[in-house]
Amino acid sequence: MTVEARRWRLRAEFWAFFLLLPLGIALFLPARMMFPALFAATALGVVLLHTTPGFRWRSLLAGSLSALPLLGFAAVTLAAVLAVSWWATGGRPFAFAGRNPELLAMILLLYPLLSALPQEIVFRALFFRRYRALLPRGNAAILLNAGLFATAHLMYWSWVVGVMTFVGGLAFAWAYARRRSFLLALAMHALAGQMVFALGLGMFFYTGNVQRPF
Repeated sequence: MTVEARRWRLRAEFWAFFLLLPLGIALFLPARMMFPALFAATALGVVLLHTTPGFRWRSLLAGSLSALPLLGFAAVTLAAVLAVSWWATGGRPFAFAGRNPELLAMILLLYPLLSALPQEIVFRALFFRRYRALLPRGNAAILLNAGLFATAHLMYWSWVVGVMTFVGGLAFAWAYARRRSFLLALAMHALAGQMVFALGLGMFFYTGNVQRPF
């Protein structure tokens, strides 16, 4: 296979995985099938990353977990999530925590491992490593990453989710692409997700609430 043919195959793989697959899940799958489909897609992403020439899993441990950007991100995110939660819950951002403390504790414990980690493997490590030859230069690659990250959450059919995941995607992509730290991106993602659920915005990420606008 020629270099140009390999490039076209890689380009088709990129758009199929990061655009067509999430659109298909959002548009056609029933809510009960969304998470199984996401798990399957994540498994496929792990295989693609593992087979990427030159990739080593230990490379994800490179880069520093800088306290200053993490603390700054945490402070801004907490203020933003609290404001959105105050609006969405009618001024009761801690109602979910009060009603379901055990469930919340389980979510806070498992979210970094079961949600943030696989998403960061797929949307940061796979995206920027396997397909780096296809990506635009500079901040355009970060914008593209955030846009596709938000598109992957289209299945919730919520503008709140779309805005949160786009803005979060910008931060996570910056941490990975600019600070060259998978661990920083993962920590930021984990903190953001924990805040979202702790302050009652998990209702936007519950498939039982999904209602397609058509």
